[in-house]
Amino acid sequence: MNSTSYSDSEIAKLMLHRDVEAFLFNEAAMLDAWRLDEWLALFTEDARYLVPSTDTPDADPRQALSLIDDDMARLSGRVERLNSRHAHREFPWSRTRRLITNVRVTKAVDAEIHVAASFLVYRIRAGHVDPLMGHYQYILRRVESALKIAYRKAVLDLEALRPHGTVSIIL
Repeated sequence: MNSTSYSDSEIAKLMLHRDVEAFLFNEAAMLDAWRLDEWLALFTEDARYLVPSTDTPDADPRQALSLIDDDMARLSGRVERLNSRHAHREFPWSRTRRLITNVRVTKAVDAEIHVAASFLVYRIRAGHVDPLMGHYQYILRRVESALKIAYRKAVLDLEALRPHGTVSIIL
């Protein structure tokens, strides 16, 4: 019988990875269920949510056009609008299904955790199914022992937004 022992640091890395995966899976479930107020509560007060344009995904958002570049005030307004009937593109709400995979903790220093993950979001609306795939970049922070999102970047792996030409859901 082969007995493998793990060091405390290896166990801590495994536990951190498990916590991060559980956090991302829970976030995806909230978004699929349109629990946007709960989702918004996952963010820090200084948070930023970014979706760069498909043609320049690595460009500096201060110098290039982005599909979404929200601070917490704009993100709160986005959630408020999506929860109302004023978001005509999303009323009634689209159905979505998010698949999150290849979750990697790329750096962990003190209370800040850098995370990369791949995503596939199926958006179902008006008889159309639009697959939106790409990767996430997160900076998560431990705030009072809970993980919070300080930075969330969703990079689409599409050359263009087709067929509907818009992203009206939270990626």
